[in-house]
Amino acid sequence: MTDTEAPFARLTPDALLDALEAIGLPVNGSVLALNSYENRVFQVGVDDGAPLIAKFYRPGRWSDEAIGEEHAFLHELAEREIPVVAPLALDGRTLHQAGGYRIAVFPRRGGRAPELEDEDVLRWMGRFMARVHAVGATKPFAHRPVIDRQTYGIDARDALLRTPYIPMELETSWRSVVDQALDGVERCYQRAGDIALIRLHGDCHAGNVLWTPDGPHFVDFDDARMGPAIQDLWMLLTGQGDEQRRQFEVIFEGYRQFADFNPAERQLAEALRTLRLIHYAAWIAQRWHDPAFPHAFSWFDSPRYWQDHILALREQIALMDEPPLM
Repeated sequence: MTDTEAPFARLTPDALLDALEAIGLPVNGSVLALNSYENRVFQVGVDDGAPLIAKFYRPGRWSDEAIGEEHAFLHELAEREIPVVAPLALDGRTLHQAGGYRIAVFPRRGGRAPELEDEDVLRWMGRFMARVHAVGATKPFAHRPVIDRQTYGIDARDALLRTPYIPMELETSWRSVVDQALDGVERCYQRAGDIALIRLHGDCHAGNVLWTPDGPHFVDFDDARMGPAIQDLWMLLTGQGDEQRRQFEVIFEGYRQFADFNPAERQLAEALRTLRLIHYAAWIAQRWHDPAFPHAFSWFDSPRYWQDHILALREQIALMDEPPLM
């Protein structure tokens, strides 16, 4: 396989340690691989100190400038005492190159998944996200894309149609339902009108939040992009229907304490959920040559997956024309 097909094939334990030593990290040989598919992330032991987290970026995904914007955003948040895990500076830099990879090093932070069924937790998350968004609204990203119908929908659809993974007997049905879904997304955006785009976490699910007695903190801004504020809020919801509406209200009790929210963005929750379904399938397809992906997502190239995907999109088409969650 080529480096494009298996971008981390050369990242053996010895190569990993050599790369970390090359950027000035005094590693002691202790390495623990952490759960990550897009990049490779390791807990590494260092001499005379607590273990650190080393992140090896997937080659070709982001430019150096885009990674620099991720790091700068994290440091802006940290400087305002917003609990995020920002990269450490070694020799005055947070992004390093060694062994053919770009690398960042982070302090290790513990915690557990947040209990999103707890109203106190939801309010706290609302306050937390509002503080992140207040900083995110101060200036735009210049090198990171926007989460919108084009990038997460049309581009993702077209990328999937260039792959062999959609079963031939389902391709016509799949394309038809995706196009209907994208029409529904367009209607949602038209109803919402002029929406402000801010810097976001972008992938704000419970797995990217660690909860401690002092509250939540984020551990991964790799998917940070421009988009509407509600992108970072709808993913915190669990359940369906009335339960989600109640959760929205609780989240916004906290959110409104630190940031304004345009109520027109309520129209976008199901549209953004629809776009994520399409984008997620395209992401797996585009990474399928990485051996980690067939192992982790073995169901992806089965007819059952695509049948379920069509059904999920049909459900979203109906939801996008119903009254918004709040």
